[in-house]
Amino acid sequence: MNTAYLWWRSVMQLVVLLTILLFAGPSIAKNDDPVKTLQNNSVVNHAIGVWLDIDGVIGPAVHDYVQRSLAKAQEQQARVIILRINTPGGLDVSMRNIIQDIIASPIPVVGYVAPSGARAASAGTYILYASHIAAMSPATNLGAATPVKIGGLPQLPDPAREKPTDQSGELPVAQDDAMTRKVINDAVAYIRGLAEMRGRNADWAEQAVRAGVSLTASDALKENVIDLIATDLDDLLLKIHGRTVSAAGEEVTLATQDLRLVRIEPDWRARLLAVITDPSIAYILMLIGIYGLILEFANPGTIVAGVVGTISLLLALFAFQVLPVNYAGMALIFLGIAFMLAEAFAPSFGALGLGGITAFAIGSVILIDTDIPGYGISLPLIVTFTLLSAGVCIFILGMALKARKRPVVTGSERMLHSVGEVMEDFDREGWVRVQGEQWRARTHSPLKARQRVKVTAMHGLLLEVEPGNDTLES
Repeated sequence: MNTAYLWWRSVMQLVVLLTILLFAGPSIAKNDDPVKTLQNNSVVNHAIGVWLDIDGVIGPAVHDYVQRSLAKAQEQQARVIILRINTPGGLDVSMRNIIQDIIASPIPVVGYVAPSGARAASAGTYILYASHIAAMSPATNLGAATPVKIGGLPQLPDPAREKPTDQSGELPVAQDDAMTRKVINDAVAYIRGLAEMRGRNADWAEQAVRAGVSLTASDALKENVIDLIATDLDDLLLKIHGRTVSAAGEEVTLATQDLRLVRIEPDWRARLLAVITDPSIAYILMLIGIYGLILEFANPGTIVAGVVGTISLLLALFAFQVLPVNYAGMALIFLGIAFMLAEAFAPSFGALGLGGITAFAIGSVILIDTDIPGYGISLPLIVTFTLLSAGVCIFILGMALKARKRPVVTGSERMLHSVGEVMEDFDREGWVRVQGEQWRARTHSPLKARQRVKVTAMHGLLLEVEPGNDTLES
């Protein structure tokens, strides 16, 4: 059992353990939160409200969690849904999907930026504007809703843009970049539409997109960006009691004074999706999958490497399907690995290996095509895997150099100049023993039994020999 097999068996055990925890964790974990968790089969004995958490970067996992939770709240006939928000932003597609679910919800959704110190930046601002009621805790903020540029390299500042060119005193927005203008204008129209639908400050919303401005909770209330400030969930329920909102085209009056609040936590599906759609985890899964399949093809029958590699690669491909992936970066990673493998099979004394390492590093850096915080691959992780790949390449190159210096130990080259022993007297052709094997031999001089001979040539299975200097003693 070699070291590689032991290593892959350990990885397989880790994957199985993580799977057990993901599936069994929600059922065996203790619920220490004072707010009860809503179960699929729970029976509603009296009026309830539902509490969801958006905590962290908004992505496919968060959308799946919100979508399924809204459906579950409808099944449980909840009176109100509280969406507690604390996010730096996220992916545009996931944000828009969440907003569509909120707008279509027949149950009023209360967007609540909490706890104190939380923020609803970027995508969180859009979601707060889309909510039927917008609330914030003290010492929270929202705004900075300018769309982050997807792909490309950061541009150097242009001195021509340092001075305002219109009467409003605003800086022009990337006038030489048509795509940026299109994205900004689309985002402005989108958030203004949400503001007009909920009767909130549309002008400030536009400034949040164009200029990236932000507001504290108290300023947001003054500017008619939010509806109220609440210190905690109990205070929030008291302040929204009796308010009338339009949900799915119908007027709904909230009755939340004596409402029992329950919490819907992410299920195993949302937890698994959150793990594998993390760019760093998806990157690791992809590399484990690639190297696992390479190990399986190099050593057929290992099985463990093939199983782990296939599962990891499929999970990585699923994650990349919902992430903003630069396929040029992925192609460079595969090309880099191919070059490093080619170095092993056809040593080029570093040319292929160096090119492979370079392609691998560049592809890893540009793999995730976005500058959204929390959606990049960790640079130390890229450096680690690049160094590991470089170490493997250097090891292979070193072994190739050592192999060139070693004497030939097999084949016809090894037979040349070997010393053997005559097995019986013969004049032209007879039998000799060379390297422990019997060979048919031909000579130009008569040979005696047990006489030493030296191989001078090899013709198929026939050796050319010449007499040695002595005869072996019996």
